[in-house]
Amino acid sequence: MLWFLFCIMLLLGGYFIYGAFVEKVFGIKKDRQTPAYSKQDGVDYVPMPKKKVYLVQLLNIAGVGPIFGPIMGALYGPAAMLWIVLGCIFAGGVHDYFAGMLSIRNGGASVPNMTGKYLGNNAKHFMNVFALLLLLLVGVVFVSAPAGMITNLVNQQTDLAMPMLVMVAIIFSYYLIATIVPIDKIIGRFYPFFGALLVFMSVGLIVALTFSTEHSLLGNYEMSMMFTNMNPNDLPLWPALFITIACGAISGFHATQSPLMARCLENEENGRFVFYGAMIGEGVIALIWCALALSFYDNVDALSAAVHSGGPGAIVYDTSIGLLGGVGGIIAFLGVVILPITSGDTAFRASRLIMAEFFHSDQTLIRNRLIMALPLFVIGAILTQVDFGIIWRYFGFANQTTAVMMLWTASAYLIRHQKLHWIATLPAMFMTTVVITFILNNDSLGFGLTIDIATIIGIASMLLITAYVITKSKAQPMIDSDEALI
Repeated sequence: MLWFLFCIMLLLGGYFIYGAFVEKVFGIKKDRQTPAYSKQDGVDYVPMPKKKVYLVQLLNIAGVGPIFGPIMGALYGPAAMLWIVLGCIFAGGVHDYFAGMLSIRNGGASVPNMTGKYLGNNAKHFMNVFALLLLLLVGVVFVSAPAGMITNLVNQQTDLAMPMLVMVAIIFSYYLIATIVPIDKIIGRFYPFFGALLVFMSVGLIVALTFSTEHSLLGNYEMSMMFTNMNPNDLPLWPALFITIACGAISGFHATQSPLMARCLENEENGRFVFYGAMIGEGVIALIWCALALSFYDNVDALSAAVHSGGPGAIVYDTSIGLLGGVGGIIAFLGVVILPITSGDTAFRASRLIMAEFFHSDQTLIRNRLIMALPLFVIGAILTQVDFGIIWRYFGFANQTTAVMMLWTASAYLIRHQKLHWIATLPAMFMTTVVITFILNNDSLGFGLTIDIATIIGIASMLLITAYVITKSKAQPMIDSDEALI
């Protein structure tokens, strides 16, 4: 119990202390007009109040990642909670803040254009392909996951035998509508309410667990277990934990979502609350679900058996019903289902905008929005036929690789402006080592090298990349703190 509360306090302290420090290093300009006003179009560039933008940002970034990831990460034991805290404060919060603020400084640009500006055209082309791939994987994951969860709920609670394909079609239809209509019509109007529901649901579950007579909050785990790999599937803590828990610690998907709200932010001084603050909020959600997974089952072996029998979605259903009863549990379960749906539509929306930037397509015309969106939905529909487990594994690697690119983009920006770049460079170095080591070591996705060899190559590659980014960025100084619009 004390360890959980300590982690929560660290996250909140991280927002007020380290978040303020990151904001100071960046150097906001309160009197600088944001793209919400300078490029206002009534579709994607729409000024919205700070609190509303925060709740939309929280829902945009908080898909099933901060729930499914921490549940899977809980198989490693309490070390998962430590990574959520440290990753969120020093990596994820920094990543999201710069993804949003650099977009504001560059006229609401998407992540490929930002990467291209600070790391070069090769990086831009790489990110155009990689960001679209990631967003399509996210869209597919965030169709399959809620469709499966809703189908199971309907079939368990009623006498109906609803095919999952029907729910997939319904969710896809909603995604298409939400992708092309103005952002303030659906997303800006309803998502703040869903965001409040998400917070209420998460807090309600952890309070119910605290007062439960059958389950004890982290009662079966001790501080001495903190650095013990408890995973019963023999998966290595390094580097797999840092790929498994992405959303909730650091997630490249957020780099694709932050520009959506950067186009709606009324003032730069709101950036820390919206971007860094939403990451901290997601970290709290991730901590709650990691604690729920560790506490609801007697040990990691029982948790692993539950995961293998029904997947993370079954864990969500069991804990919700088990802690809150029938009605309360179903409401909490539906609150979880909302998460992927409200991230899946913005994933396709971000894909549309990246495509529009690439083809220089005017998105004020609904015809152009459909032209950009429809091919993405066709590809997404095809990918839903691929096994969910395979999609999820590729999503995890693609997600963290995108995060690495965004961190190096932030580092290059800070170097070129002669600011303290280490706040972005150090997490970029760590995550670069993680993704390279993971792909070299992993048998199913990568090359199957031994962990020692993979780590050595990962560290060596990271040092070369670090030297390249620092040298290249110092050779192209940009002293003026204001950015020219892309």
